[in-house]
Amino acid sequence: MTQQFYVSPEQLMKDRADFARKGISRGRSVAVILYADGILFVAENPSQALHKISEIYDRIGFAAVGRYNEFENLRIAGVRLADMRGYSYDRRDVTGRSLANAYAQTLGTIFSSGAEKPYEVEIFVGELGHDASGDQVYRLMYDGSVADVQGFGVMGGQSEQVETYLGENYSPGLDLAAAVKLAVTALGQDTDPARTVEAAALEVGILTRARPQPRKFRRLRDADVVAALQG
Repeated sequence: MTQQFYVSPEQLMKDRADFARKGISRGRSVAVILYADGILFVAENPSQALHKISEIYDRIGFAAVGRYNEFENLRIAGVRLADMRGYSYDRRDVTGRSLANAYAQTLGTIFSSGAEKPYEVEIFVGELGHDASGDQVYRLMYDGSVADVQGFGVMGGQSEQVETYLGENYSPGLDLAAAVKLAVTALGQDTDPARTVEAAALEVGILTRARPQPRKFRRLRDADVVAALQG
């Protein structure tokens, strides 16, 4: 009879966490910035078809890094959950916090299960408030842990360098153009020396109170990003 090797629960969780972190760090970073009129999501993503940034519901946005098929499954599940809750109750009952809790439960269950590998993903869920004090951004980790984002946040890639730059240069109340310029410059800090990230290689989305429609999510065109960078 073959004897199975014993692995302690602590070592097993560490190995699963290391596996997930390595997968997430292979891609490029995604940054989120709370600006004067809403929430800005910026990702380095040259693909025109495979989005890292999306809309979930009227005032809720989604950004992710890691394995595309895994975070796309989570995005679709979030859209379905939001639609069902909004249809069954009221559109105001769909909140970023409830979606973040649902994602946390899903990711935590998968991470703790020995039957499948952990998801190699991290997620931002942003909810636009009626004023700046009501804006909320939640960061979901691969193990289901949740954190509030204050002012700005970065995940994926070489996030430490990017986050350090944002911490040194961010100030509350930025306008959209200044926020875009700060985020794009920060994303280029993942190498030494810093590099310039072209507008064509970026995916940029915003939740904005300036949009009169109930749905507050909008993608920025390359021309809008170029204008912000040159401003």
